[in-house]
Amino acid sequence: MATNDAFDTMDIRVAYRDVDMQGQMHNAAYLTLAEQALVDFWSQRPTVESEPAFAMKRMECVFHKPLHYDDIARLRVEIDKIGMQTVGFAVLIERDGTLAARVEIVWTAYDRDKGEEARLPEALRDWLYDFLP
Repeated sequence: MATNDAFDTMDIRVAYRDVDMQGQMHNAAYLTLAEQALVDFWSQRPTVESEPAFAMKRMECVFHKPLHYDDIARLRVEIDKIGMQTVGFAVLIERDGTLAARVEIVWTAYDRDKGEEARLPEALRDWLYDFLP
């Protein structure tokens, strides 16, 4: 896997373990790759005091064109929406500039001590706004 200059994009080569007998990438592999791209993106966030914990609330994938064994895919993380307690991500998976899949992921912030939903810290919200399309 190669990471581009921008930390919101990464390139991957479709591995043999991720394809079926027709050479197409398994559906679940798209979700795994999207989560990996999101973890890489999230690791670049600014440090905020008393950051809440985050849990996935929803994940959805829309398939456009299949990826195949040995394809190079570019994954790009975008911020889809920012709520008071949630953040929505869109991970676009492309091959040769053509959209292969769009994975939408929604995370909810939780207070680490109380286990209840919590507000997104302002510093984190400000950072996320920079990635709105």
